[in-house]
Amino acid sequence: MKTKDLAKIKVGITGATGKLGKALTKEFREQGAYVIGFTHRNEKNNMDSERREFNELINWSCGNENLLQNKLSELDILVLNHGINPKSMQTKEHINKALEINALSTWKLMQIFETIASESNSRKTKKELWVNTSEAEIQIALSPLYEISKRLLGEIVSLRKVNLFNDEKNFLKIRKLVIGPFRSDLNPIGIMEADYVAKRIIKKSSRNSYLIIVTPNPITHVLMPIVEFSRSLYANLVNKLYS
Repeated sequence: MKTKDLAKIKVGITGATGKLGKALTKEFREQGAYVIGFTHRNEKNNMDSERREFNELINWSCGNENLLQNKLSELDILVLNHGINPKSMQTKEHINKALEINALSTWKLMQIFETIASESNSRKTKKELWVNTSEAEIQIALSPLYEISKRLLGEIVSLRKVNLFNDEKNFLKIRKLVIGPFRSDLNPIGIMEADYVAKRIIKKSSRNSYLIIVTPNPITHVLMPIVEFSRSLYANLVNKLYS
């Protein structure tokens, strides 16, 4: 999606009231986009004060993804950005919560949006799905459950990208956001500012590339394309084997 075209689109962002969600909303709105925020927060005072930052702000919860279907159908771009960073891994509840919020709920929303895009593929412009998997997909983040859940999500996004690329209809464009440590409630010691990250994401999105990497870590810039190529090669070989 070219930056100059952002004034013509509707964007949905999950995790909208977090640091990166707000920063992305600001950048999109400055470009003229209509932004619908999706948040898990339900404190009335916070919702009322934050609502002004969005064109619309909608409360939702994991497990109720299907309730968002009508609103998702309005979007040109869906940015899946919600997540948690559980520092503890002492109980099965921590594992379940990390997997549900960081990976499984995102996968459910991906499926819903993919179906919506396939049903509206007569449009000249493809719908776009941006998924924030985090640098933790391939790097340590000093939070094993965060790393495991983000690695699972990253593998899912890679697989869907390969299958959609091979689909003749090619009705949906997927982008993977690989973001390094930025300062937020989840990571108060992050070394990047969320505003900087958001600006870089929007700027890089104009290049029409699948990977959008924003991190000061040079290893990620080298390793992530190699990982994606390896996954793509493996998926295609398996597809040919069983076709």
